[in-house]
Amino acid sequence: MTEVRVQRAAAVRIDEIYKYTRERWGEAQADSYVTGLFEAFGNIGEGTVGSRPIAAEFEVDGFWFRYRKHYVYWKILDDGTIGIVTVLHERMHQVGRMLEDWES
Repeated sequence: MTEVRVQRAAAVRIDEIYKYTRERWGEAQADSYVTGLFEAFGNIGEGTVGSRPIAAEFEVDGFWFRYRKHYVYWKILDDGTIGIVTVLHERMHQVGRMLEDWES
């Protein structure tokens, strides 16, 4: 299994997701949702997540997939590990925030 690293911007987004979900639907639901996210991250290296390349026009070398209500953006790091760049809710402006998080 390929190692997965959650990068700084993604860690912040995941914390926000957890807090929002816990406040809205309770701790058990927040735990379940975030656990599912991390399971999906682990499946990237196994090729069982249907990732797509980010369009060349955005000038970043990476991929994305949908997990329930969120889009996960990731890349292969220089050492061959998988870097989770960010996780954005479907209602967020994807391009601007993804590019902003890519730079951090």
